Amino acid sequence: MNDCLVIGGGVVGLSLAYQLAVDGLRVAVVDRGAVGREASWAGAGILPPANSATAEHPYEQLCGLSHALHATWAKRLREETGIDTGFRRCGGIYVAQSAAEMAGLLGAEAAWRDEQIRCERCDLNKLGQLEPGLADAARAGRLRAAWLLPDEYQLRNPWHLQALAAACRQRGVRLIENAEVTGFRFDGDRTEAVQTTGGELTAEAFAITSGAWSCLLLNQLGIANGILPVRGQMVLYRCERPPLRHIVNSGPRYLVPREDGRLLVGSTEEEVGFDKRTTAEAIAELKRLATTLVPELANAKVEATWAGLRPGSFDGFPYLGRVPRTSNLYIASGHYRSGLFLSPGTAVVMSAVIRQAAPPIDLSPFRIGRG
Repeated sequence: MNDCLVIGGGVVGLSLAYQLAVDGLRVAVVDRGAVGREASWAGAGILPPANSATAEHPYEQLCGLSHALHATWAKRLREETGIDTGFRRCGGIYVAQSAAEMAGLLGAEAAWRDEQIRCERCDLNKLGQLEPGLADAARAGRLRAAWLLPDEYQLRNPWHLQALAAACRQRGVRLIENAEVTGFRFDGDRTEAVQTTGGELTAEAFAITSGAWSCLLLNQLGIANGILPVRGQMVLYRCERPPLRHIVNSGPRYLVPREDGRLLVGSTEEEVGFDKRTTAEAIAELKRLATTLVPELANAKVEATWAGLRPGSFDGFPYLGRVPRTSNLYIASGHYRSGLFLSPGTAVVMSAVIRQAAPPIDLSPFRIGRG
């Protein structure tokens, strides 16, 4: 029998399965489709800076832990699987195009300095030297201010997920695809099995890591929760050369360059249920952002557009810990825009909880049922 069955094979589920296997447990992952094909695949792979040494709130500590782990995981996954995850220390530039964005970034600068996160305000007259792709926007007065954060990194989501799945298999994790969980079987407060479209699966412990779909499983159990799907649409450009050196952040939107000339532009925030269709209006808006910041993209080829469903929560914090009224059912979901970023830290703390060890972070702010 498996020590743990992980329900959901996105980046959080695969990361948890991998960490549990590293910690010596027998693990299986079950997914309603193919592993790594929902929000985890659809994102841009931005890893914002964080500092575990100065973090006080548990959420900041989770960010700091995750930021510190990403370089280690990228190296280890490549050594174990031979797959490059696309981890790059590219740095990020945060730009303000409006007075509101300027005010927001001034507040962010104060927070970065309090947390001792490296940041540097950029002279707009010299911004083109740092990031030639933004030179035209700076000269035309479309930017009010800009900050450089050198410790912002990136991953290539599909590569990272491919490496995680391969590493899980190598460590004996069974990946069960195209089997949707339809129900649970309990004995008192103990979860004995889950029913799936491919049959019943048993384990000593169970972890729900199903992203936006976690709310449907919790609803089956009568567990009130604040998880909801939030659609994010994306545009992928294909250029002859990389049009940017850094990640560029503008409010909640971003441009993420890849070394092969591709560039991701995202993303929207839409509460439309489980609808993953793109819309002409949102794609046009993202293209306007891209060409406003980097005019040469007006002549670049749009290679693809798509949408994914992020697992939002009512307060922006994920749900981590044991599911109420159960003794061996756990939850790691609701990471919203930060699932890939927070995945290694989540895996470490949740592996500890499932193994009944003390987690390195106080998880009480992440409990289901918090007010």
